[in-house]
Amino acid sequence: MDIKRHTCLKLQISGTHEPEETEPIFIKGTWYETNFDLSITDGLHAWICHASEEDVRDRAAQWDQPVSKYVELAERYLGFQQPGSLYGFSDAGDGYKRLSWTFEKQGTKLEWRWKCQPAPNTKKTTSEMLDFLMDANIRLSEEVVSKTQSFEKMKVEAEKCLAQSEKITNEKMEFESEIYGKFLGVLNSKKAKLRELQDQLSKQEKVGKFPQDGEDTDKTESFDQESNDDKSAEESENLTGTSKDVSASNPSGRKRLRHK
Repeated sequence: MDIKRHTCLKLQISGTHEPEETEPIFIKGTWYETNFDLSITDGLHAWICHASEEDVRDRAAQWDQPVSKYVELAERYLGFQQPGSLYGFSDAGDGYKRLSWTFEKQGTKLEWRWKCQPAPNTKKTTSEMLDFLMDANIRLSEEVVSKTQSFEKMKVEAEKCLAQSEKITNEKMEFESEIYGKFLGVLNSKKAKLRELQDQLSKQEKVGKFPQDGEDTDKTESFDQESNDDKSAEESENLTGTSKDVSASNPSGRKRLRHK
């Protein structure tokens, strides 16, 4: 079974009697893979166009296009009004109308035309088109309501996320302030302890230097005394040796003194 699609387009067509004025028409399209149906109304009259598979195949062959491409292009121009395209809905005699639209292909402006016959039941055709528009409007309204509700929910969730983010940010700042305060307290106590230890170390170094200086002084005095003693002993020895030499060298002199 072919999947069908529906479109509805409002066109402003130049008036038959007064070309400067435009008249609106509504075109409802039902699109299949290889054919399509059109319903057209101006509010007073209605027309229909049944493009059978054979008709579409012949038209596609004339334009050297695949059938699917031809249907796709027709749906594009009759489902949505294309800028730059010139639409027409002119009389074709005996109540018939000719629907046309233009498009460009490789720099050349081309025109497609389909002949539409009067609807056998204008009221029914117009009613079906209005029903389609009403159903489409209801669907769109429900979609708008659903989208609006979703948006409101997302907005509420976004506000909750924003409030939670602000709360987390504030808690983070409080936590950091508390941690920094504790860290500074510990750091200051460590600094004080280090200063205390440095002071104690300095005092110990000062106390340890005085005994060493006294010992060096005593050693120096002892060394000086020993040196003086050695010098005295040497001088005594020198004096004794000198007196002995003098006695040995002058024995007769002593005797002469005694003889006198």
